[in-house]
Amino acid sequence: MNDTTVTLVGNVATAVEYRETAGGGVARFRFAVTARRWGRERGLWSDGNTSFYTVSAWRSLGANLAASVSVGEPLVVHGRLRVREDERDGQRKTFVDVDALAVGHDLTRGTAAFRRAVRAETGHRPEQEPTLVQAPGQPPEQDPWTEATKRLVTAS
Repeated sequence: MNDTTVTLVGNVATAVEYRETAGGGVARFRFAVTARRWGRERGLWSDGNTSFYTVSAWRSLGANLAASVSVGEPLVVHGRLRVREDERDGQRKTFVDVDALAVGHDLTRGTAAFRRAVRAETGHRPEQEPTLVQAPGQPPEQDPWTEATKRLVTAS
């Protein structure tokens, strides 16, 4: 199957809703993307039309997103584009959704502090994505990158 992947840069328009489903946890939110253009004549930026997308993020991405993102924050969303039609109030409407593969804060507009989530030690099955658990503000326990860095620093 050939999926259309897109990368969108915009702002979180609604609160992130997270819920558990039979297929795993899912986070959903509306995402606003506004085109900006430079007008040479006036020497000013101007906003174009705003497009809205419903973004869904599954499993660990959804859980981490729900714990990390608030309304109004600038994000970069990369995922599979889905276009669907529905009939509402007697009219056909088109909806554009994105199944997120990766989401991050747009660092051209601010700073962020990353905290690695710790994988829960459960009987991991290859067909299942690992569950990630970490209390906010707590350093990860036995993070291999942190441990390797400590060894390098103490060795010098």
